[in-house]
Amino acid sequence: MKSIYDEWDFFKRLLDMLEQQLGTNTEILLHDLTKDYNHTIVDIRNGHITNRKIGDCGSNLGLRVLSGKVKDGNMYKYITHTKNDRILKSSTVFIKDDEGTTIGSICINEDITVSIDMEKQLHERNGYSLYSETDQTTAGEQGEIFVNNVNELLDYLLQQALQEVDKPLNKLEKEDKCRILEYLDQKGAFVISKAGEKVADFLSISKYTFYSYLDQVRENKPE
Repeated sequence: MKSIYDEWDFFKRLLDMLEQQLGTNTEILLHDLTKDYNHTIVDIRNGHITNRKIGDCGSNLGLRVLSGKVKDGNMYKYITHTKNDRILKSSTVFIKDDEGTTIGSICINEDITVSIDMEKQLHERNGYSLYSETDQTTAGEQGEIFVNNVNELLDYLLQQALQEVDKPLNKLEKEDKCRILEYLDQKGAFVISKAGEKVADFLSISKYTFYSYLDQVRENKPE
């Protein structure tokens, strides 16, 4: 397989089956990761779960796989949260071509908010739970975020990077800016088209300075 469109009929039937089996409370997506990252969604069922549609972008997890920061990005039954505080149980499988290059992904996001609320009510009523909080499978370090376009995604990553540095934007020194670039690079942010321009503007540095700092970060030789 060279493209997901080589098996388009199969993927369509697969999503049809999952949609019928899992019902309207579960979002199922097919991403074409050879496209511009701002428009990777080529099929989506029950998009009301994350308020996305065909033509919208992927999440931040896909960036790390495409940038080569993660070798095997497949993840199963991890917990994520939407912008409107819905709790999702998610799984993601990446699709590779005959050469082993990542070309797509299938993602499942089941809204378990209601069942979580029911579990809490039962726990309060019974005063007992079979499971401790540490038994829950979460996306913890991944922190998946669902957005409609790459500008929102990059804004999120920039704010996360700024929190890592823990300084006001107008107080950042060169070392702080390098740390922000390192964080963004590890998250795959520069897979996004023209991300460098937006990051340079955010940090109030020139494009030349941006690439100089990024080279230093990647060489792990800050001056």
